[in-house]
Amino acid sequence: MRKHKKLILSLSIIPQVIFLKLLALYPEFVEAVYSHGIYIWISKLMRYAFGWLPFSVGDVLYTLLGLYVMRWFIVNRKRIVKDTKRWIMDVLSAVSVGYFAFHVLWAFNYYRLPLHKSLDIEHDYTTEELIGLTKQLITKTNALQFALAKNDSVNVEMPYTKSKILKMVPEGYDALSKEFKYLAYQQRSIKRSLYSLPLTYMGFSGYLNPFTNEAQVDGLIPSFKFPTTGSHEVAHQLGYAAENEANFIGSMAAMHHPDIYFNYSGFAFALRHCLGELYKRDETTYSALLETINTGILKNYQEVREFWDGYKNPLEPIFETTYDRFLKSNNQVGGMKSYSYVVALLVNYHKDHPIQ
Repeated sequence: MRKHKKLILSLSIIPQVIFLKLLALYPEFVEAVYSHGIYIWISKLMRYAFGWLPFSVGDVLYTLLGLYVMRWFIVNRKRIVKDTKRWIMDVLSAVSVGYFAFHVLWAFNYYRLPLHKSLDIEHDYTTEELIGLTKQLITKTNALQFALAKNDSVNVEMPYTKSKILKMVPEGYDALSKEFKYLAYQQRSIKRSLYSLPLTYMGFSGYLNPFTNEAQVDGLIPSFKFPTTGSHEVAHQLGYAAENEANFIGSMAAMHHPDIYFNYSGFAFALRHCLGELYKRDETTYSALLETINTGILKNYQEVREFWDGYKNPLEPIFETTYDRFLKSNNQVGGMKSYSYVVALLVNYHKDHPIQ
């Protein structure tokens, strides 16, 4: 009887995959029932359960799981050879349970409505519209940089500790939720990852633990990036699974933040993405606009670039390829390339909300 139960459990991943394929056809249902219903209660419950603890519970659980898996392989190494079929069933059973929990606790959000439909804005934009927004962002970011550094050639340095920055992140969502009520963020759960060094070598600034709903930030990245990275992970906590949408919401939260240093980080983040897309579309205009950006801003960009260059390694492309495939398997057709969608959201949102 036990053997039959394990067989059923191990094979349950097949109907799960079929269900997800069908679910992808009904984003309105996911949006209404799961993302704005069931998930809100699940995420709040987990943040209340784990958010008050000063360390990453999720990272600790991953460590214990890793140790358990290694022990299991050592204890069962002989059985793996003698009874391979049963071993495969054990592994598939564990994968099926994890796959089910992953989606119920968070990942159904991959199948919700695209953000541009929720915001009722366009998906496409012209190069002229991109240039227009880029100019607005340059003017705003230049002003913020000069106000903070008092010299257009000096990079901006955060006056706060990284722990303080993470505590300040929710204030941006308090301001942003006045315009978008569904972005209200209650019960903070933003932490520095215990695995910051491995994350850095893999090329990731942070991640959301779907099993504890803790926002994990790489504690090694430059402080300049902490406001937008922390805000990005909070967007994931609020149910925006797509990276491009979390980038947009995270930058908006930083731009709406009452603190000017957060504003600078948010606008500089948006500007960098727009410049990257403009370079692909119109290299001549890109070069011309680059000349109008304060040198201090470019130094902040260089600081981030040099940080990541210092951790480049042969395995990083493998991690990026794996994550690209992960995104594609979770309803993100563009994979890593879909990150550019943040520019479409920025351009089309600011058509009706010009930057002041």
